[in-house]
Amino acid sequence: MSKKTFLRGAAILGIAGLLVQVMGAIFRIPLGNIIGDEGMGYYQTAYPIYVFLLVFSTNGAPAAISKMTSERVALGQHSEAYRVFKLSFVLMFALGIVASSIFFFGAERIVTLLKNPGAYYSMLAIAPALLFVPIMSVFRGYFQGLQEMEPTAVSQLAEQAVRVAVGLTLAIVLVPKGIEYASAGATIGTSIGPIAGVFILLIIYYLKKGKLLKEISRNETNTIIEKESAGKIIGTLAAIAVPITIGVSILPIMNVVDVAIVMRRLQDVGYSLKEANAFYGQLTGMAGPVINIPMALALSIALSMVPAIAAANSTRDLDFLNTNIKLGLRTAMIIGVPCTFGLMSLAEPIMLLIYPMQAESASSAAPCLFYLAIGIIFLAIAQTMAGILQGLGKPYTAVAGLGLGVLVKAISTYILTGIPALNVQGAAIGSTVAYGVIGIFNFVAVKKLTNTKFDIGISVWKPLLSGVLMCICVLVSYYVLEGVIGNSLSTVISIGIGAAVYGVMLIKTKSISPHEIRLLPKGEKLAALLSKLRLI
Repeated sequence: MSKKTFLRGAAILGIAGLLVQVMGAIFRIPLGNIIGDEGMGYYQTAYPIYVFLLVFSTNGAPAAISKMTSERVALGQHSEAYRVFKLSFVLMFALGIVASSIFFFGAERIVTLLKNPGAYYSMLAIAPALLFVPIMSVFRGYFQGLQEMEPTAVSQLAEQAVRVAVGLTLAIVLVPKGIEYASAGATIGTSIGPIAGVFILLIIYYLKKGKLLKEISRNETNTIIEKESAGKIIGTLAAIAVPITIGVSILPIMNVVDVAIVMRRLQDVGYSLKEANAFYGQLTGMAGPVINIPMALALSIALSMVPAIAAANSTRDLDFLNTNIKLGLRTAMIIGVPCTFGLMSLAEPIMLLIYPMQAESASSAAPCLFYLAIGIIFLAIAQTMAGILQGLGKPYTAVAGLGLGVLVKAISTYILTGIPALNVQGAAIGSTVAYGVIGIFNFVAVKKLTNTKFDIGISVWKPLLSGVLMCICVLVSYYVLEGVIGNSLSTVISIGIGAAVYGVMLIKTKSISPHEIRLLPKGEKLAALLSKLRLI
């Protein structure tokens, strides 16, 4: 395998993740407008628990499989890498049956414990997805271990497209039957989407199978390899996948904490079930999804770094290892900074743009988005450093950081949500504080383990300077335009102006180099265009 930084893979997964989140917005925006904050409360009671279990088979298992695959390929052991793939398939299929059964047969008990019985049908509807999602994880992990990110990207897009089309259609059809049924209809798409993802991955696998087997045959002819036992491979996979799952599950776990605390706490301090459900819907169904886009980009960096760091670490290529680690921090800041400053500056205009038919709820949800936005920089750093720790073979260090963050999140959410003046905004503040704790913990851990000397000027201060200037331009443009052309158009134009200003500032401050631009997909063409514009 040729020596690669994670940057191209991160860009491919990042672009796919961005498109997936855009499609998710296309799904959630009309859904939120149709079923309102009450319906989103039902939907979001089921969905975060599902996502938390799902993250094992979409992030944890693929990252573990990719790590084990890349390590073996780096050492020329292609046949052993293929055995990892086959044994992982058996394991994940079995786990999928168990997880699906738990959801299907335990749905009523789960929603009763959460004090939100209206979410029963939504909880029931997502159970079948767990039969197919684990299968996707095996194919994605194997291809990522070969540092081929395109199959993951294509399957993600296919899965989300089907999910959006089916879920939105069923939600609309079932609205006359009641909000509970409409919410369940939206979640049915989540169960059908993975079937499309598996189908796409099977096609890609069979197209590539001949080349893969030829590489294995050539490798076996030239090299004598001591085969590991099946039990040892499965044990290693589980030992890696579980802590990796926990390490990259920052956002899903925080959402589960909200599921467990927020509804109960709001009712404890005097809000009715309906009021508490509406507040919860504003936080998790309206404001929360907006930060999924930067989260997806940050997670793409983390998942792409695992095989790159693991390969460099297994061959003891310390220079290449440090290069990837430093680039990881800088990339996290470059992504996190504009998202934080942009969403903070336009929190309410963005919410009104997205949910025009629920204007009152959108305005109420805007403070939640503002507080959540503050934590995006820390979330990006936390996810990226967790990916590095996993690639270094130190996943339990990332677990320790997350454990500390969850403790902080639970305590702060319980206290702050109980303050009537804050109510659900307290949960958003609690999440941001937790992201900060995890991000700082993971960064310090990576620095101690690797002795990497980070250039804070180029990695932190220059992106922050670019973000501040971008924020000023965004605010000025919005308040100049809003009185003339209204909220929606002025918000879109201001976002475009902010993106352009930030991009130019990154280049002018040398936060990103021409060489790094060329490493991106279509990077040569992009570099040529920027050169013509005299930006590089």
